[in-house]
Amino acid sequence: MLTDITLGQYFPGSSPIHRLDPRTKILGVVAYISTIFLAENYLAYGILMAFAVIVIGVSAIPARLVLRSVKPLWIIIILTLCIHVFSTPGFVIYSLGPLTITTEGVRMGILMSLRLVLLIVVSSLVTFTTSPIALTDGIERLLNPFRRLGVPAHELAMMMTIALRFIPTLLEEADRIMKAQMARGADFASGNILNRAKNMVPLLVPLFISAFRRADELAVAMEARCYRGGENRTRMKELKLGTLDIMAAAAMLVLIAVLIAVKTYDQII
Repeated sequence: MLTDITLGQYFPGSSPIHRLDPRTKILGVVAYISTIFLAENYLAYGILMAFAVIVIGVSAIPARLVLRSVKPLWIIIILTLCIHVFSTPGFVIYSLGPLTITTEGVRMGILMSLRLVLLIVVSSLVTFTTSPIALTDGIERLLNPFRRLGVPAHELAMMMTIALRFIPTLLEEADRIMKAQMARGADFASGNILNRAKNMVPLLVPLFISAFRRADELAVAMEARCYRGGENRTRMKELKLGTLDIMAAAAMLVLIAVLIAVKTYDQII
């Protein structure tokens, strides 16, 4: 289960999506997520899904890796589907005691579940196609205008990127500790919720110790390299917007325009 979590992983490549400026990808994902809330029917969600599939194809990210990003949250997706199916009023198509399934509930459940899947998939594409260093630079450049308000742009970008970068490392460490504890007779799967929580103690204690040790080693390494924050820092590769970024922005604008047109047409009808 832990190894199925792909958040923070980087998949090296030379696809057009990989070559995009990190600022373009971050803003593109924010725009896509905002656009999802414009979708209110199957046609709009079909357009969003088609756009996501095209982006995944262009990025050359293996489909199994993309699907793994959704797998850890399948319980939340199913729970969302069930809540809408059984709680949305409308035309009843099936009834079982106090539980009723309505046409509107099925429709809303499917659409909300698709919304969650699209949110997860598109957000994961940013870390799949952007190296931690490029992601740090992109976030910092986007936060630079807020420096006048006292926002520590470089420090925030560095903290967010380090957190994302160490998620896969900590998950691997947790999986290794869990297997070692299971080899010694630990049971993490059976029993009620309270017993499972108690059984997690042998896993959490060494995991926290390992995390603090890694944090200390990282701090020492950064100090040994004379890291003093973002003041007067230079970059070997400066971020520059190119033709691919313009094409990506144009594609996103077309998507937004199409969804607005679909929503307007649906309201008129």
